Amino acid sequence: MGIRSFFAKPFAAYLHNQTLDWALRPMQTQTNVFRQLIRQARKTDFGREHGFEHIQTIADFQKQVPIRDYEALKPYLEKVIEGQRNVLWKGRPLYFAKTSGTTSGIKYIPISRQSMPYHIISARNALMSFVYETGKADFLDRKLIFLSGSPALDSKNGILTGRLSGIVNHHVPAWLRGNQLPSWQTNIIEDWEEKLDKIVEETLHQDMGLISGIPPWVQMYFDRIIAKTGKRIKEVFPNFSVFVYGGVNYEPYRARIEESIGQPISSIETYPASEGFIAYQNSQKESGLLLLLNHGIFYEFVPLEEYFQPNPRRFTIEEVELEKNYALIMSTNAGLWAYSIGDTVKFVAKNPYKLLVTGRVKHFISAFGEHVIGEEVEKAMCLALEKYPQVKIAEFTVAPMVTPSEGLPYHEWLIAFVNSPDSIDDFADEIDIQMRNLNIYYEDLRAGNILRRLVITSLLPDAFQQYMKSIGKLGGQNKVPRLANDRKIADALSLWRR
Repeated sequence: MGIRSFFAKPFAAYLHNQTLDWALRPMQTQTNVFRQLIRQARKTDFGREHGFEHIQTIADFQKQVPIRDYEALKPYLEKVIEGQRNVLWKGRPLYFAKTSGTTSGIKYIPISRQSMPYHIISARNALMSFVYETGKADFLDRKLIFLSGSPALDSKNGILTGRLSGIVNHHVPAWLRGNQLPSWQTNIIEDWEEKLDKIVEETLHQDMGLISGIPPWVQMYFDRIIAKTGKRIKEVFPNFSVFVYGGVNYEPYRARIEESIGQPISSIETYPASEGFIAYQNSQKESGLLLLLNHGIFYEFVPLEEYFQPNPRRFTIEEVELEKNYALIMSTNAGLWAYSIGDTVKFVAKNPYKLLVTGRVKHFISAFGEHVIGEEVEKAMCLALEKYPQVKIAEFTVAPMVTPSEGLPYHEWLIAFVNSPDSIDDFADEIDIQMRNLNIYYEDLRAGNILRRLVITSLLPDAFQQYMKSIGKLGGQNKVPRLANDRKIADALSLWRR
């Protein structure tokens, strides 16, 4: 046993007790966070304009501070970007996390001196939760790889700017940095395919214990290793025992990743965002991600069906219901106020509060009122794959076909198959059955002959990689939306049909 794994076990037990202390007092914890945020921001421009001095309760806050997305908050953010002080939060941000927006172009999300530590603490606690529950800590004594964006940072009016994963790279704790891969020189390579080749070269003969990244890009890393060695990952890295991921639902990728590894492997799901580290998987035995209620973020939840209404209800943590979809609203210690992050979540447990990420508020299909969401298409795909275990997919997305050249409209499922089904029609039938079971509106449209059965378009195995490369978003934290209400992505992907 190495020194890291030796000390990790008692430290993990200490952190577990600390976590229980706040997690089992959810509303008290959130109320304390709320009061601290309001108090610290009273003298900011935003605080003065919204009467923070007179806010005593959460109800006061909800009356005085409307929900805003990036576009609505942009006038304040532009002042921050220009270098003005005390606009949304005291002083100036420590960093800007640069991310892509669907309507806003590049978005600059502030990270403050107060919020930055929580990105690191949360990732550490996710690992320690695993150590506490399983007793496995040997992976900490081995090499660890984080497939991330470049840590090279730009400057915008004196504020360091880059991808969140690159920013976090500067704050990896010293006790992990010695084991971290890839090297700085490799990590700053901008071209993803060139970078991936260098990562393979650097890691191929290392004793890897943990691998972290977004599943489709980790799969690409595995594919390169298998192509180079002719061996499965477990043969190349016999001590690889923990896979840490986030950004997408793992289930559609699990079978192929585990096939590449050569066996099932322990995994830890995390929910980091530029706006804050929101949740992580704290148990291998229970579903759901532990919502981090004491990490400088005050949460509100809007019922998804009310999100686009003028004055939707805003629920606190104690008011949410299980198995109901909510739009996630955040007020943070980096100066985002009643900010709509754009994600939808549902709670699967209350003691402590655990959630699942179910999709995006703007990523849905409702060309005919069906309002199909990401969670439903992913679940339908997973259920179909269970029935057809020989089928392996690399990636998929769904879009409506409103005006086909003939016949009724339909949903088009564009799937990059690694192993195709013997009958595409049979596989499409199975997915369609699952969709009809999962979404009552879709069932009504199918039964009423408004929509016909979904249509599968078979794509080349690397179609999504080629598409992302064509738009300059290959690798890193980039991902293809699971579904859309238009055909922009679907039409572009048609270039890579089988």
